[in-house]
Amino acid sequence: MERIYLTYWLSLFLLFVTIFSCFLQNKKRIFTTIRAIVFTFFLFGQVSSYSQSSFNSFLKPSDTLNKNRKTNVFITEAIILGGTLIGLNQLWYKDYAKSNLHFINDNEEWLQMDKAGHLYSSYHLGRIGAEALNWSGASEKEQLLYGATLGLGFLTVVEVFDGFSQEWGASSGDMIANFSGTTLYVSQQLLWKEQRIIPKFSFHQTSYANLRPKTLGDGLHEEILKDYNGQTYWLSFNINSFTKAKCIPKWLNFALGYGGEGMIYSSNREAKKNDFSQNISRQLFLSLDVDLTKIETKSSFLKTFFSVFNTVKIPAPTLQIVGFNGFKAHLVYF
Repeated sequence: MERIYLTYWLSLFLLFVTIFSCFLQNKKRIFTTIRAIVFTFFLFGQVSSYSQSSFNSFLKPSDTLNKNRKTNVFITEAIILGGTLIGLNQLWYKDYAKSNLHFINDNEEWLQMDKAGHLYSSYHLGRIGAEALNWSGASEKEQLLYGATLGLGFLTVVEVFDGFSQEWGASSGDMIANFSGTTLYVSQQLLWKEQRIIPKFSFHQTSYANLRPKTLGDGLHEEILKDYNGQTYWLSFNINSFTKAKCIPKWLNFALGYGGEGMIYSSNREAKKNDFSQNISRQLFLSLDVDLTKIETKSSFLKTFFSVFNTVKIPAPTLQIVGFNGFKAHLVYF
């Protein structure tokens, strides 16, 4: 058990370092960075040394309240999120002049793709917080109060930092998106005791990044975070949960996706300021998906594995509505 806890804390330290380094590169991309790394190190930092039975024992949620686990969850969250915020404040905001708390209106930028990212991040940070408390055996009330609100609390502090920075400014649109992500998780737990609608993410490389690599990314590792043209945000609906049809597999989902194309600058207004003409359009996608958490297994390790990767949309045949004017079929879209 000592070795399990040692690897457990080491993996969390790696998670902190990874998030922290992303702040230094581009603070505004934290929301997309979170989706790729949060909880991944938490799980896979422990993979190297233990048998499957050990994993199952450690990862299996407690039937009753385990005070040690619950304490570890709160300490871990405080270390990771608190440390990240302190580092952000010291290494990013200190280089810019302070101001009174103020708001900006950035709702027209990037076809609201960044707002979809806020909703996505708030939802999954809250889901992770709730599932961590469930692992400790905490009550459902505590899971919703102290776990599901984790994303909203963390992202709200980031907005406050922005609001007191003369360079930036808090965004009401961001706050609404953060609140919406938390509400999406909590409302489903209260209404259905399960998550029937899950925000997901997918990405493909585009040619637009080559036109402004400093803004849209240089290479896959940057483009996946910066190039909104290649990002798609999905709402994945579990068909069986809504229809209760026995002929439909429990894991089969219908997914509604949203994306944008032609965004070299954040808006046409900014493009004109730079003597550039861009043709931007919204994209709507209809596709099938898989809810990995609905795949039946007795393995706690696999359940955790499926939970981690249920944040990503599974490639599948997709119908794309281009600019809401025409249709394009994809045999496989990601």
